[in-house]
Amino acid sequence: MPNLICGRFDLDLSVPRIMAIVNLTADSFSGDGLHRDVPAAIRRAESALRDGADILDIGAESTRPGAAPVSEQQEIDLVVPAVEALLGFGVPISVDTLKPAVMREAIRAGADMINDVNGFRAPGAVEAVAGGRTGLCVMHMQGEPRTMQSNPRYQDVVFEVAAFLADRVDVLATAGVARERIVLDPGFGFGKTVEHNCMMLREMARFGERGLPVLAGLSRKSMLGALTGRPVEQRVSASVAAALIAVQRGAAIVRVHDVAPTRDALTVWQAVS
Repeated sequence: MPNLICGRFDLDLSVPRIMAIVNLTADSFSGDGLHRDVPAAIRRAESALRDGADILDIGAESTRPGAAPVSEQQEIDLVVPAVEALLGFGVPISVDTLKPAVMREAIRAGADMINDVNGFRAPGAVEAVAGGRTGLCVMHMQGEPRTMQSNPRYQDVVFEVAAFLADRVDVLATAGVARERIVLDPGFGFGKTVEHNCMMLREMARFGERGLPVLAGLSRKSMLGALTGRPVEQRVSASVAAALIAVQRGAAIVRVHDVAPTRDALTVWQAVS
C-alpha cells in the first residue's frame, strides 16, 4: 500500500493506522460528545495520542439519525480553533464535515485531511478540496444523515457501494486530485441495515480492489448493539473485534472511540501475522 498524502504528512500505510474520534458535538450517538468545548477536545486528543492514535479526527456536527443540523458558522467557529490548537501534536489532523465552507476554512487553518460522509457531493465540495495536499476520505452514505436509516435498500450492497466510491474517485481525479490523496470509507451504519453492514465487513477487501486504502468506522455503532444486545457504553469489546476484523480483511485505517484497546488488539495481531 503506497503512502497516503495527508497534508503535512506522507502517512505510511504498511501498518494499520488508528484514527481517534474527537467529537465536539453536543448531540453524539456514542455519548462522547464534548459539547463544543475546545479545551476538552485538546485533552481528549492528548489522551488519544498517549493511547496510540495515529490520526485525530475532529467533528463538530452530529450525523446520527435525527440529529439537529449545525450552522456553517457554528461549525467553523468550533473546528478552526480546534485544528489550530492540535497542529503541534505531530500527527495528521482530520476534519469531519460535509460543508464546503467548513472544508475551506479547515484547510486554511492547517487541517491535513477532510473526512466527508457525503462523498464530496455537495455543490462546491470538490472545488474546495481539489488543490494542495490535503488527504480526502470519501465515504458512502445512502440518503442524508437525519433520514438515512428509515428504510435503506440495495440489490447488492457491496457492489453498489464500491461503484459509488469508484465514481467519486473519478470525479475527484477529473478535478486534478492525485489518487495518493484518497482513502475510501464504505460508510458502515450510514443508510445500511445490520445485514448490509455485516456483508460489507465480510467483503471489505472488495472496496480496495482499485488499489486505494480503505478506512473502516464501526466503533460503538448500532449494528454492534444489535448483534450483542449491549448499550452504546458497553460496546468496547465489540468495537475492538470489528476493527480487528476490518484490518484483517484489508482496512488500512480504523476510526475508533476507544484507542488503547484497539491498539492492543492490533499489536497482538501484528506480532503473529
